[in-house]
Amino acid sequence: MGVQKVTARELPGRKGLLGRKIGMTQVFAADGTAIPVTVIEAGPCPVTMVRSVERDGYSAVQIGFLDKPRRLASRSIRGQVAKLDSKRSKRLSAGGVTLLPKPACEPQRLVGELRGVFEGAAVGQVLTVDLFEGVVSVDVTGTSKGRGTAGVMKRHGFHGQRASHGVKKVHRHQGGTGMNTSPGRVFKGKRMAGRFGNERSTMRNLALVRIDREKNLLLVRGAIPGPNGSYVTVRQTNMLRRVGTAPATAAKKKAGAK
Repeated sequence: MGVQKVTARELPGRKGLLGRKIGMTQVFAADGTAIPVTVIEAGPCPVTMVRSVERDGYSAVQIGFLDKPRRLASRSIRGQVAKLDSKRSKRLSAGGVTLLPKPACEPQRLVGELRGVFEGAAVGQVLTVDLFEGVVSVDVTGTSKGRGTAGVMKRHGFHGQRASHGVKKVHRHQGGTGMNTSPGRVFKGKRMAGRFGNERSTMRNLALVRIDREKNLLLVRGAIPGPNGSYVTVRQTNMLRRVGTAPATAAKKKAGAK
């Protein structure tokens, strides 16, 4: 009997929602400890499409966030969430092609996909923060703040040059980047000044402190990327803490070492 190979496309998906960052505040634990948290408005997110390996080549669920006024949505966008009569749809129906189900909701401002197999997911289903009931930690993905063209001290944390008489008006400069005759060039990836920020960033394994079901809010410990009001993706973390394993330092000791 052969062993069936399970690809990444067929793995079970992680719970997730789309949302936006509200801001940071602090809450107090039972012992009076102040916990810094980021408030995220997550959902409700209607399921707009369920992708399968047979039809799309991969498994995923497509969800949306925040209703968009119909006057601002093009016909193609409205056709993704509602059935619109068109010559193409009539021609496909006449040819025996089964059209994809529509969620029958308003056009969405933000649409995203969560990869993996989601059992019981159906088009038109609305996901709320109740999805994270019992979840301990989450991963938050967003776009970091754009800081334009920045120097090496701001971008990479360089110390700068010495504040001595020999250094004149170049205290924040990078310094020399020239190489010797061999190799006679600058290696790719060398840290220099350049565009900083405005990149996709993920904060891993953030503790989920509180869930507010009435206002669709999630309170996660620590900071997340992006300015207030920016869109983020919140997913159940896949970082599992191993229990009962030996520390990493002990595993690296040589055999017979004391």
